[in-house]
Amino acid sequence: MIIVIQCADRIGLVAGISGLLSQKQFNIISMQEHVDKGEQLFFMRIEVDKTNGTAQLEKDLLQILPERAIVKINPDIEKKVIVLVTKEYHCLADILVRNYFNTLGATVQCVIGNHATLQDICRRFDIPFYPVLFEGDNKAFEENLLEIIGRYEYDYIVLAKFMRILSADFVGHFGKRIINIHHSFLPAFAGASPYRQAHERGVKLIGATAHYVTDQLDEGPIIAQQIIPANHSHTVQDMVKAGKEIETAVLAKALKLVFDDRVFVYKNKTVVLE
Repeated sequence: MIIVIQCADRIGLVAGISGLLSQKQFNIISMQEHVDKGEQLFFMRIEVDKTNGTAQLEKDLLQILPERAIVKINPDIEKKVIVLVTKEYHCLADILVRNYFNTLGATVQCVIGNHATLQDICRRFDIPFYPVLFEGDNKAFEENLLEIIGRYEYDYIVLAKFMRILSADFVGHFGKRIINIHHSFLPAFAGASPYRQAHERGVKLIGATAHYVTDQLDEGPIIAQQIIPANHSHTVQDMVKAGKEIETAVLAKALKLVFDDRVFVYKNKTVVLE
């Protein structure tokens, strides 16, 4: 069972929390904490080997923590996700393989695509696929997405190279539960053909960013980033291939961190207890 705590910092928090868990016969397997001194905020992730009594434990923790503390207890570690896609397969394929071999840390409930291009690969992995084609009416398009999403239980929505901008109203339905992946050439090379733009500029690094989606386009709290070197010998095709590989790796890392309850969000940033 995982316990995550976010609250104002004060002396004695670690001792108080560990003492309460000991008193309630919760054996601590691992404990990590971080203090943001500038914000005077305390973050903690605890793994215990007992899974019952969670409702009372949450109440007991809130009694010993500062006011407005956030306590989340997850007895069922495995999460449920819905994946949104367009045409690019690399991130989806990685998710489906991990899901098939039970190494994703979550179960894929369904895949929704604004093109039908990736329907066949979902069929091969026996995952429901719903094509929701955009026909010029963004409100109707998003209502169709919401209707399908509403059929399933889920913890997170993953945008695995989903190439449509979602409205603030749509994003508002989900809070910090939508995760996106994109290349890290933004904002220098935004729009179409970013790798061609980067090649023409002679960039020396290729990167990817996974972040939570907010109503500010591509400016949500960052979960994970990574870069790899590029040089003059790279063609546009080389850069595209390298970009897909790093996008796949960064999204996989970000999802593992989120599914393991290692990511705390405050303001527009994250604390990641790896």
